[in-house]
Amino acid sequence: MTLSPAARILVAVTILWLAGFLMSRVTKVLKLPNVTGYILAGVAIGPYALDLIPSDIVSGMEFITDIALAFIAFGVGRYLRLDRLKQQGTKVIVLTLMEALVTAAVVTAFMLMVFHLSLAFSLLLGAIGSATAPASSLMTIRQYRAKGPFVNTLVQVVAMDDAVALLAFGVCAAIASGTETPVVDWQSVITPLAVNAGVLLAAYLLGRLLCVLLNGRSSDHRLVLTCAFVFFIAAGCAALDVSPLLGCMLLGATYVNVRGDKLFKQVSRVTPPINVMFFVLSGMHLDLNSLTTVGIIGAAYFAVRIAGKFLGSWMGARITGMPVGVRRYLGLALIPQAGVS
Repeated sequence: MTLSPAARILVAVTILWLAGFLMSRVTKVLKLPNVTGYILAGVAIGPYALDLIPSDIVSGMEFITDIALAFIAFGVGRYLRLDRLKQQGTKVIVLTLMEALVTAAVVTAFMLMVFHLSLAFSLLLGAIGSATAPASSLMTIRQYRAKGPFVNTLVQVVAMDDAVALLAFGVCAAIASGTETPVVDWQSVITPLAVNAGVLLAAYLLGRLLCVLLNGRSSDHRLVLTCAFVFFIAAGCAALDVSPLLGCMLLGATYVNVRGDKLFKQVSRVTPPINVMFFVLSGMHLDLNSLTTVGIIGAAYFAVRIAGKFLGSWMGARITGMPVGVRRYLGLALIPQAGVS
């Protein structure tokens, strides 16, 4: 029997959710985070294993990634409260700069000295390596209901990390352009930074507008309007070909600093199914064949980036006088990479 397009999509979504749920039961027994189970489920049902969902259906579900990242970033904005940032704002900024820039420097130096890659390529790899993905960290924090100074520091660092990574990439791209051609193409460097700055300004203004519109609304309409604003920013970012992370993060930060965090608890009740699809789809996109072709350089990048994150976060925590737990474990919590990178 030939299924209609609508039926094929509904079956695919059902498979995504069931696979994610079943694999999370396995990882629970193994004492692993649910996120690990969702990704493994995607690998299992993906085109390089069981191939349960046709590739055309998978490619048509790319918008799920933007939606999930948008809501995850909106949730991260909850932790960017000015009262907390004032308490240890300088420390967090120094810590973020150290963990991001030391990683970029370590990756760049390693690729230059060990593999003798070009300066341009090494610089870009270093800049990309500095970025961290908030999705896995936030999901794991939520699963275990983790709280405390370490969690607060981690989320604040992850929130600022992507902004630092974008700036680092802009600078490295300019230097790389100068080494390849006699004339630096400043437009290709400044344009992405200007676009992201415009997105941040728009997100702040929309955040202020959202605060006004939600005043006195019912809980249902508060959720409807919030989703509309998050989707609007995600749509604008997709049209501009930039990540929705920074814009939605600032939307959440603007709201929490004006109205408090009650709204985030309501939004978090409707996002788990979206997040499950996001991580399962991420696992489906893992090209197992590519693992044999990335070679020693790809494997080295993976290992050196982890070493850079660990070293940078340890140095930053030491300089700023952070607790021992932050020095030891923050680098490991910053390993996930996607999104902005």
